[in-house]
Order: sequence, then C-alpha cells, then structure tokens
Amino acid sequence: MNEHLEIGRGTRLLLSAAAFVIVVAGMKAAASVLVPFIVAVFLAVISAPLVFWLKSKRVPSGVAVAVVVLLMVGVLTLAGMFVGNSLNRFLVALPSYEARIQQELTSFVRWLGERGIEVSTATLLEYVDPGAALGLATGVLTSLGGLVTNAFLILLAVVFILLEASGFPTKIKEAVTDPKPTLEGFSEFATKLKRYIVIKTAICLATGIAVTAWTHVCGVDFPILWGVLAFLLNYVPSLGSILAAVPAVITAFLQAGPGMAGLVALGYLAINITLGSILEPRFLGQGLGLSTLVVFLSLVAWAWVLGPVGMFLSVPLTITVKIALQSNERTRWIGILLGPELTDPPPSTPDAGRPPGDRDGGE
Repeated sequence: MNEHLEIGRGTRLLLSAAAFVIVVAGMKAAASVLVPFIVAVFLAVISAPLVFWLKSKRVPSGVAVAVVVLLMVGVLTLAGMFVGNSLNRFLVALPSYEARIQQELTSFVRWLGERGIEVSTATLLEYVDPGAALGLATGVLTSLGGLVTNAFLILLAVVFILLEASGFPTKIKEAVTDPKPTLEGFSEFATKLKRYIVIKTAICLATGIAVTAWTHVCGVDFPILWGVLAFLLNYVPSLGSILAAVPAVITAFLQAGPGMAGLVALGYLAINITLGSILEPRFLGQGLGLSTLVVFLSLVAWAWVLGPVGMFLSVPLTITVKIALQSNERTRWIGILLGPELTDPPPSTPDAGRPPGDRDGGE
C-alpha cells in the first residue's frame, strides 16, 4: 500500500515538473503577446483604486474608467516627452563621454606604470568598462520603447480589465456552487497584490523624484534620465538601486571629478536607505517580502522568459506567485519558503512543517 502511494506521489511530482516546464516554454514562446498583457494588468492594478474611488462618488463606471485612462495617457505622454528629450541629448553626448573615459583610463594606466605596475589600457577595458555602464541607461529605456508600438493594445486591455473588475465577484457567485471560499481567497489575493503594487510603485516614484532633484541640485547632466532610471530599476530590490546609481555617478565623475561623484553616490545611498530600507518595509511588512536568493533567481528567470520587461517586473510577478501560493492552505508552505528570513517564527501548529499531502493523513 505504501509502495503504491509513494509511486503515486513520485508520478505526480514528475507530472508537475513536466507541466511547469511546458508552461514556462509556452510563456517564453508567447512573450510578445504576454508582455503587453502583463503590463496592462500592472497598469490596471495601479489605477483601480482611483476608478473605485470615482465610482464611490456615483460616477458611472464607463466615465470613471475613461477619466482614469485619459489621465494615464496624459501622464505617460508628458513623461515620454521629457524622457525622450533627455535621452536624445544623452545619446548625442555619449561619444564624448566615452572618449573622456578612454582618456581617464589612459591616465590611470600611466599612473600605475609610474609605480611599477604594468597594465595595458586594452586589458583594463576587458575587465572594467565604464562606457558599458553609461550605455545601461540607453539600453534600459530603448528596450522599453518596444512597448510604445503596443500602446493601443495595452490601453485597450486596461479599459476592459477595469470594466470587468467590479463585476467579477458577481460572476463567481453565479458560476460556483459555494462561492464564499473562492471569493474570500480571491479577495485576499487581490487585496495583497494591489497593496504591494501600489505601495511599491509609490516608493519607486518617490525614489525617482528624489534622484532627479538630487542630481539636478548637484549639477549632473540629464537629471530626468537618472530619475526615470531609478524609478524603473528600483522595482528590483538591492541590485536595481546599485545599477541605477552607476551611470549617474560616472557622469558626475566625468563632469566634476571624484568629489562630485562621491557626493552624488552619497545622495543615492541616503535616498535608498530612507525609502528602500526604512519606509518600504514599514509599509509592506515582511509578509510580502522575498528572500535575496529568490529575488536574484526571479530576476534571471523572468528576464529569460519575458525579456527586458521581465527584469523590471520580476519581483512584482514573483510576489504575485507568492501571494497566490499563500492564499491556499495546501501551498502556503511554498510561499513561506519564498519569503525572507523570519525574525519571529509563526505560531506552531500540529501540522506545521508537514507536506500538504500528509496533513489530512495522506491521500
């Protein structure tokens, strides 16, 4: 009996692994279709609170959605104009920055040679290439430019998602015999996901505004570009804030020397500690966090599956999976494993730590 049970569990495990591989392969093959839809869901979750607030003021559903979508289009268009102008000026100035980097590296190699350390400039560039770091800003923003071609499709999807959001619970009540557990689970999942995305976006937006202001005060060129880069990359914890700071610090160094570069770096450090390490955990709490290893693996995995957009949305997408797992009692233990280290262990229960299949005495 036990032997047949173990074989059954092994078979289920293999089938689950095979299904997972097939789903991932399908997502990668359909990335060109999935990416606009995922971005649309992301925008819909951010804008949903405003739609519901307008509806609470007795504004008709269609009018509320139209107002929010028009507001979204206006904000994105305005931001695109400023970012596009700043990006174009940066692309024009990039060759001069790269030439200046070559001069600085040549001077550094000469300085090392005077002290008996022989290193060629070509060898040094193989291991350290600040020009590639400067190109990070253009690479990130240019890769997102592909979404502009799907702007109409994305906005259309946002409209339909927002229109359907309010009527979804009614459909569940009609479709399911006992809708209460399903509605409670979906409500918990939607609330946590919306809370995470809205708060995370607010933190990233505050980071971008603070970086724009700080680099402008320091006199660094293209402050809007560095602010947008900080906003986008701060969706990736820890690593993202470092990647966002490098191009701005290098630009400050090329403009005004190491003193200004250090000042800009200190500003980035203060902004990220204040917003990312103090305020964000306070508002989000540990329950919606991820372990450092999971953050890194999710960054690699989602970037491989969905391309550059997957890199920016890797943590929100993984948080979505984590919330979905924690919303189900049978998979809650997987969600806990994906989370950060627990400072205060959850209250122990007779079934704690046991595989889901064993909690009911096996299957």
